[in-house]
Amino acid sequence: MYEFPIHYVEPVFRPPSEANSLILPVTNGCSWNKCTFCEMYTAPQKKFRAREEDEVLEEIRKCGERMIVQRVFLADGDAMILPTHRLLKILEAIREHLPDVHRVTSYCLPRNLKRKSVSELRELHDAGLHMLYIGAESGDDEVLRRVNKGESYESTKDALLKIGEAGIKRSVMILNGLGGKSLSDQHAVNSARLMNDTQPEFLSTLVVSFPQGMERYKQQFPDFEPLDQQELFLEAEKLLENLELNQTIFRSDHASNYLVLKGTLGRDKDRMLEQVRTAIHTPEQARLRPEWMRGL
Repeated sequence: MYEFPIHYVEPVFRPPSEANSLILPVTNGCSWNKCTFCEMYTAPQKKFRAREEDEVLEEIRKCGERMIVQRVFLADGDAMILPTHRLLKILEAIREHLPDVHRVTSYCLPRNLKRKSVSELRELHDAGLHMLYIGAESGDDEVLRRVNKGESYESTKDALLKIGEAGIKRSVMILNGLGGKSLSDQHAVNSARLMNDTQPEFLSTLVVSFPQGMERYKQQFPDFEPLDQQELFLEAEKLLENLELNQTIFRSDHASNYLVLKGTLGRDKDRMLEQVRTAIHTPEQARLRPEWMRGL
């Protein structure tokens, strides 16, 4: 009987754009795992740990014997917490045993780059690390504090600039609705400011959701009131209005979004603003995603 060469601890998560990638877990869970909006790694079996190096390297070798792989995503929540020398061994093994791989990516918490220099990140880039996914969530310090993100505007900015200086592409995620009704405006404005100051290569927006309820979220944000559909569009409009990006690919096509937007900022800014304003003023003409299709 064929046995897949990689051991997974379910559930396993990956960005939508990594649908065709080999998911290679180098850690289990998330080293922070305190964000009140995130339920990805809350199951008991997802308690954070770094996987054994020999086990990971052996899985890479076995994959090379059994399959052709072109893209690899290093899981779970933050592979970049591993020391640089361990990440280099993993990347070198991928290059040796999976020679067709042309792209290696990972999630990244800004806090995990504080001890990594630009030169270390350049080493990782030269060894094959192509892009990092950074869940900035917001550029507003009050919102970040309310959701227990453990980051600030400055810590996220510093990490994004460091990654960019090393030549690694950055895909940043902002959560539409994260500040609720009371903090919506400052969430949108300061998130745009963070993006303007760092000019990431990719930017996506997702809508915050609570499939297991809001009890955990309200422990630190007791007056949180979720945005309705119209208010989500108004927040998206304010974000787009304040974005001054030169060459950033923008997407709001995650399953959580009511309105799908795709374009390059700033070239397509006016066109996407027009789409958002159509959703605000004449939603019946906006081709919105129906509620039943917003699976997470």
